[in-house]
Amino acid sequence: TELTKSFNTLVKYTDGDQNHPSGSEKEDTISDGTSKCEEKADVLSSFLDEKTHELLNNFACDIKEKWLSETELIGLPLEFSIGRIIDKNQRASLHSAIRQKFPFLITVGKNSEIVVKPNLEYKELCHLVSEEEAFNFFKYLDAKKENSKFTFKPDANKDHRKAVHHFVNKKFGNLVETKSFSEMNCSTGNLNVVITVRFREKAHRRGKRPLPECQEGNVIYTAFTLRKENLEMFEAIGFLAIKLGVIPSDFSYAGLKDKKAITYQAMVVRKVTPERLKNIEKEIEKKRMNVFNIRPVDDSLRLGQLKGNHFDIVIRNLKKQINDSANLRERIMEAIENVKKKGFVNYYGPQRFGKGRKVHTDQIGLALLKNEMMKAIKLFLTPEDLDDPVNRAKKYFLQTEDAKGTLSLMPEFKARERALLEALHRFGMTEEGCIQAWFSLPHSMRIFYVHAYTSKIWNEAVSYRLATYGARVVEGDLVCLDEDIDDENFPNSKVHLVTEEEGSANMYAIHQVVLPILGYNIQYPKNKVGQWYHDILSRDGLQTCRFKVPTLKLNVPGCYRQILKHPRNLSYQLMEDHDIDVKMKGSHIDETALSLLISFDLDASCYATVCLKEIMKHDVLN
Repeated sequence: TELTKSFNTLVKYTDGDQNHPSGSEKEDTISDGTSKCEEKADVLSSFLDEKTHELLNNFACDIKEKWLSETELIGLPLEFSIGRIIDKNQRASLHSAIRQKFPFLITVGKNSEIVVKPNLEYKELCHLVSEEEAFNFFKYLDAKKENSKFTFKPDANKDHRKAVHHFVNKKFGNLVETKSFSEMNCSTGNLNVVITVRFREKAHRRGKRPLPECQEGNVIYTAFTLRKENLEMFEAIGFLAIKLGVIPSDFSYAGLKDKKAITYQAMVVRKVTPERLKNIEKEIEKKRMNVFNIRPVDDSLRLGQLKGNHFDIVIRNLKKQINDSANLRERIMEAIENVKKKGFVNYYGPQRFGKGRKVHTDQIGLALLKNEMMKAIKLFLTPEDLDDPVNRAKKYFLQTEDAKGTLSLMPEFKARERALLEALHRFGMTEEGCIQAWFSLPHSMRIFYVHAYTSKIWNEAVSYRLATYGARVVEGDLVCLDEDIDDENFPNSKVHLVTEEEGSANMYAIHQVVLPILGYNIQYPKNKVGQWYHDILSRDGLQTCRFKVPTLKLNVPGCYRQILKHPRNLSYQLMEDHDIDVKMKGSHIDETALSLLISFDLDASCYATVCLKEIMKHDVLN
């Protein structure tokens, strides 16, 4: 039929490059598409008998004819069965071949049977773009070709572009991301605006074993040591990303570092050569950053690879607590030796929860766990009671929800805030728009907020555990059986539930007790502490929470954390302030005032501020 001929022509034209060809490129695309079409047809012919192949073509043409005539699928079968295909590899090849030849159809597996149905999302897209573009786009989606992109035709209508952005991100936002780009039309000299689609990092391989040709063997990885001073880590990464022309998620690291410190940490950046990184050394010095030990490596870093941190800290102008008659030097040494011997409660430090007075990071994490995306955005952009450009911009946003206007007020260095606002400007202040806004941040930043909430609950849990049972190990406690564990990433098999007999016999010590960090793969203590966890989940509206946020690709399996930790390699020296040439602005220091120089190592995810608070019996950040 004429419809079939037209359909086959469309197949031949669109099987090549996923970008729309123009001029001399068009002929090459048709040629390439023909060979690929024949290849897919051969797959269908080799696996399907002649009758089934013909019935499949008839089903496809009937669906297409109804859609082109804008009539409903009344009177037509809504699915077609290919039959049972026993061989798994053969089924996979058939699924792909059918979807590539007929992108307006979808295939579904049912107990080795392949069922073909109309792709209603294809028809929906055809109301926004041309048939040719929809055909090409769904072929691109199914192919999942690494590092490929798809570009829609130029579109001068901003509202129409927004509708296309919204459709693609609503339907396929977990796989792809969209961006608008301006490109010069060589024939007219005018700027055309096009929407480009690309797969999110590693999305094309989700659920599949990586093939050799899909592995990132050709991706450049450059390792370096980052030194930063009084700079938030995410702000540092955002600044580096701008200077290097990459995105924040191209940076990897094994752990977060404090803002109020001079910190050193190992980092790896993708798609940047060592030479290119060296070229920005002078520029980033103005931002109180330095990079050194720059070298090529084979892979990125991951959270959990950190073994620990070393700290060198000076505590200045030491004074005794009021009404303490002891000698100051003796009191300091006694306090240090006490922590050295007995350890400290392994609380998460206040840095984990942000410096905001109105909103803490754990509140944002709770909103994300409850899928309250819009609330999480508003919490993130809640201003403090300060009159500065950042807080004025946030205040304006909460009053107006005008993302574009807020962008004009938000300082350039606030990378996270600007990324969210740009996404909100593109997708709108809707639930779906807020999801896309969170996707503008790297996965490590999104999961950071959820981890802040689970950390807060752990802090509350350990306080309750110690207040309820003290230093005794009791029935129903959880203990770690491996004495060499030095991080939180140990399996359930290493965790033991203390029995009544073991508790009575004092078989375990308090330093072996662990408490769960909330997640979907943990066990709770079988005593009052376990009931406390369930009460807290009810309090926060998480009784049925599975600790997965599919819309943001966040999974929180949970883990265990030891309630006590000990500093390692601890050394200290008392000296008078003038001995270390310390000058403090805005305060007077007696010449005889003492300073403490203390050095120690802590396991990963332990906080020096918490260790110091135990030594000093004082909140060191205040």
